[in-house]
Amino acid sequence: MSVICNWYRQSLFTLSFKSNHRSRSTINRFLLVIHIGFMLISCNSSPQNNRKQVFRYNSSTGITSLDPSFARTQENIRAVNQLFNGLVQLDKHLNIKPGIAKSWSISDDSKVYTFNLRNDVLFHNHHVFKNVPRKVTAFDFVYSFRRIVDPKTASDGAWIFNGIIDKTNAFSAINDTIFQIRLIKPFTPLISLLTMAYCYVVPQEGVDYFGDEFGKNPIGTGPFRFANYAEGVRLNLIKNEEYFESTKNSQYPKIDAISISFIQSKQTELLEFTQKKLDVFTGLESSFKDEILNANGELTDKYSSSIDLKKVPFLNTEYLAFNTIKENSPVQDRLFRQAISLAVDRESMIKYLRNGVGTPANGGFTPIGLPAYQQFKEPAFNIGKAKKLLVKSNVKINKPLKLTTTKDYLDLCVLVQKNLADIGVPLKIDVVPSSLLKQQKSSGDLAFFRSSWIADYPDGENYMACFYSKNKAPNGPNYTLFSNPLFDELYESLLSESDEKKKKLLFQEMEEILKYESPFVLLFYDQSIWLHSKRTKNLNVNSLNHLDLREVEIN
Repeated sequence: MSVICNWYRQSLFTLSFKSNHRSRSTINRFLLVIHIGFMLISCNSSPQNNRKQVFRYNSSTGITSLDPSFARTQENIRAVNQLFNGLVQLDKHLNIKPGIAKSWSISDDSKVYTFNLRNDVLFHNHHVFKNVPRKVTAFDFVYSFRRIVDPKTASDGAWIFNGIIDKTNAFSAINDTIFQIRLIKPFTPLISLLTMAYCYVVPQEGVDYFGDEFGKNPIGTGPFRFANYAEGVRLNLIKNEEYFESTKNSQYPKIDAISISFIQSKQTELLEFTQKKLDVFTGLESSFKDEILNANGELTDKYSSSIDLKKVPFLNTEYLAFNTIKENSPVQDRLFRQAISLAVDRESMIKYLRNGVGTPANGGFTPIGLPAYQQFKEPAFNIGKAKKLLVKSNVKINKPLKLTTTKDYLDLCVLVQKNLADIGVPLKIDVVPSSLLKQQKSSGDLAFFRSSWIADYPDGENYMACFYSKNKAPNGPNYTLFSNPLFDELYESLLSESDEKKKKLLFQEMEEILKYESPFVLLFYDQSIWLHSKRTKNLNVNSLNHLDLREVEIN
């Protein structure tokens, strides 16, 4: 069976490169069932094939593209991360490490970034290279970055260079191994931005050949290479034997393949996981979280003997937002906003509604997991002080305050409703579709609404940008429409400050302003929950909720 399995896998892989890209999808769909049968049953179940390790996970919301230029969703990013690399990368602690760039330097005026590239990085073998090994050069990064900002590409990541690059000569290759980025002004978060999947390198030959279909026929440099993809059914990736980070002493990746399914129902996905048809599960829903986790956030007895739990800080701040300039609304009043914030019992929210998943917010807007995180000494929950502030505000409540949310967060908002009743503030909960909530908060129609902010890149600046006055919605992420001249001044200083101690002081000042003005009610700093089989080892997930499968092993 081992011979059949290996022959079939290699044959299918070869076929996927010899067929033209228009017919490949049809061929792959036709052969998919047989492929899965050989690769996932024969290669894994036969005693003679224990060395063949296939890691299986599910993408419930689907993967819309394997093109880095469109790596916007978590599901897209997780798959793209296996296929591509960038100049720099993050380790599991969110430290920035060399990637294809082995080193870099910044000019004295902080406007020119120079990257020295490795000369041993190969794109995945593909017929577009005429079967000749194709090295990555600085010119490939010039092409890839220009492609991001080109309006014709319509990349989701075009925003990352908006307003900071020198458009006349933003990206240049001095030679094959020296790449430069020129800015119009200092922007110290740039290196963090470059860790994003949008900034991964792609070959022009592949994009020219496949055109709009490159996202279904990716060619990268990553630890895994594309095998086949039946949209909405299954995506298979196989080990890149020529991965540049692999050495004689440390072989990467350690598994042979990744198989990604697209089961939409989380309950069905959980069933597949418990039946050992998947190696990992994430994304607990309220309908079944009590079965998996107890009130302390630990595995229940039913599952503790068969699976392992991995709990990781997730750079996601959950909060309720005030529209600080909403006319004829009590939320305009700062003391009223402070009172509402102090009335919310976050400890009970985490313990009783989230089974211990998350950390009750008792600090700044920047979450746990980033150096910019600030913890405050005063308790975030104080009913007595909330009542005093409410009286001091002189706000006359003639009708219930309306809180707009989606159904997924209704239970949290019901608790807030009860908390506010304890200080004499009636609350009406308006449940709307997520698309409508997004539209209404962008247009400034809502006075009080549920929101969250998930980091795009690991820098506290990403969170402070949500309150910069020039980022007011609908043109930016400032949905509270908050405006404070001193905050803006500090934020602008932050963008050009490279000294870490001075940056920390700037963050502290900005967080103090936000605490005083209270444009939000912080609820909790999130955590990601990953369940995995006990046979799965070295599963790495960072605080951006990115999955790193280079070191994973299946025993």
